[in-house]
Amino acid sequence: MSAADHSAAIHSNRGQDLTVGVVQKEIRRGMSQSDVASALGSPNIVTREDSGNETWIYDKIATEATRSADSGGWWLIIAGYNKEAGAAATTQKTLTVVIKFDAGRRVADFTYHSTKF
Repeated sequence: MSAADHSAAIHSNRGQDLTVGVVQKEIRRGMSQSDVASALGSPNIVTREDSGNETWIYDKIATEATRSADSGGWWLIIAGYNKEAGAAATTQKTLTVVIKFDAGRRVADFTYHSTKF
């Protein structure tokens, strides 16, 4: 199995990831709560103001670890020489989406913030 095959197997749920692009494409003012839930899934936090209007918060954190290694090729192993080289990296991403609904349970406003480090 190639490295690309391994990566595809690990990330088999990529189509369901919550990203800034998904928020920009799917969420619009005037959408119903059920349409938002269909587009983004269940929120992490739901709050209610004194007026009764709800705010939904999606707060996602992802850690991606990548490792690449090379053993030097089969001919080096046959010759009795085995030298491995490699590198590893870890990246963290956060995405916070805040959606405010009006009294009719429709999107009144939404904001998002994304970081990667």
